[in-house]
Amino acid sequence: MLVERSARVRYHHNMFRIWKSSRFSASHQLNGLPEDHQCSRLHGHNYTIEVELTAPGLDEVGFVKDFGALADLKDYIDREWDHRHLNDLLPYNPTAENMARHLYNWCKLKWPETSAIRVQETATSWAEYRP
Repeated sequence: MLVERSARVRYHHNMFRIWKSSRFSASHQLNGLPEDHQCSRLHGHNYTIEVELTAPGLDEVGFVKDFGALADLKDYIDREWDHRHLNDLLPYNPTAENMARHLYNWCKLKWPETSAIRVQETATSWAEYRP
């Protein structure tokens, strides 16, 4: 019993998590769907993007990452995606899933603590990429 308890403790890690969200508006049209599918037509969304960062401990100030440092994501989205047609920007079908993977990769290069990205298209629909 002691070994089993010890094994559980050894593999249990405390983790701090933070989230930062950004919003933008853009249009897209999804290819490969039936012609009568609503998403095959040109349409737009008011997107919410959430980046999640995790760390087993905090820095000397007490942060996983300073929220102010995460403004780079908002700047990127405002500059590159806001009020744009996403089909013109991305080399693949601009689904919420593909957008989440793209943004995860962008964030991971800047902040190694990045653990997930969520792309919300509507109040009830979102996709998350968490490798």
